[in-house]
Amino acid sequence: MAQIPLTPLADYVVVQQEEAKNKTASGLLLPDKAGEKPKIASVLAVGPAVVDVKVGDRIVYGGYSNSEVKVDGVEYLLVKNENIYAKLG
Repeated sequence: MAQIPLTPLADYVVVQQEEAKNKTASGLLLPDKAGEKPKIASVLAVGPAVVDVKVGDRIVYGGYSNSEVKVDGVEYLLVKNENIYAKLG
């Protein structure tokens, strides 16, 4: 993984959201308004108090206390460990 400009503290995880799909499995195109942002992301960095996930994991997350950060034109999301519901794969 490439080095990222953020180092999470405590029980925070730095992730990047996956792109919302704009086509259904049957091939129907969805307008931008219809698609809710996915709650799936790739883990880029973990704080020292995080034990359940590691860099490279794909996670399902939720919660309203997540913080969006844009650094050098790249969007990142800081997710608290308690808001991570599951790992994919």
